[in-house]
Amino acid sequence: MRIPLEKAELALRLLLEGNSIRSTQRITGLHQKTILDLLVMVGERCAKLMTDRIKGLPVQDVEADEMWGFVKMKNRAKMFKQIDDPTIGDAYTFVGIERNSKLILAWHLGQRDQANTEVFTEKLHRATSGHFQLSTDGLKTYPEAVSYSLGTRVDFAQLIKVYQNNREGEQKYSPPEVVETIRKVVIGNPDPRRVCTSIVERSNLSMRTSIRRLTRLTNAFSKKWENLSAALALYFAYYNFCRIHSSIRCTPAMEAGLTKQVWSLRDLLIATI
Repeated sequence: MRIPLEKAELALRLLLEGNSIRSTQRITGLHQKTILDLLVMVGERCAKLMTDRIKGLPVQDVEADEMWGFVKMKNRAKMFKQIDDPTIGDAYTFVGIERNSKLILAWHLGQRDQANTEVFTEKLHRATSGHFQLSTDGLKTYPEAVSYSLGTRVDFAQLIKVYQNNREGEQKYSPPEVVETIRKVVIGNPDPRRVCTSIVERSNLSMRTSIRRLTRLTNAFSKKWENLSAALALYFAYYNFCRIHSSIRCTPAMEAGLTKQVWSLRDLLIATI
């Protein structure tokens, strides 16, 4: 791109701190299309960096979850308008995180169905090595997908949460109360004390606060699938290599032994070239 590296770095940093495209445009003076082109270009390279650097890692505890978002419109509006485009409507981000190092091992943007779940578990298979324990939520597509991709490599259990009935009035947008949790053993012999999804759910909160297009109950959303995918790829690469995690006091990549120092955003940009 023809913009100075300093201005490109500023624009990406603003996006990573939860700013919208338009607010980034007002602060940097860059055109909206230039910012989106920069995001897509860097996002594609960050996705390749994650694939190249995170593979065959020894892990102990992995948590997986999927987070809802949408592109252009929600599924209800899509069905009403009779739109068949698969890149429009609800979009779920599958995330797999190593519990101890806090490293994002794999992610996948797609629908909450069997095919996309298997794509995600295949990415988990490529990113990890050895035997480990896997915990997920109660999504029904996980058992078959995990059995197909990971087989006997994992001790796999699902944490199924039973929620209170939906509440009306002012509280209807608040998260429903969990009244019961059920630990369901699916494969192997998982340790019940380690069946947990709290780390990946906390990671989902960080994603919603750091990626403007995923913030709930606002007018921020993605209009194109590739823009959402690029924003996710940039965030995950920055999270792994540049952002110091408060609980481990270093970056997840350092804790996992992938790097020896904290990367700056410019180091990340240079590494993707």
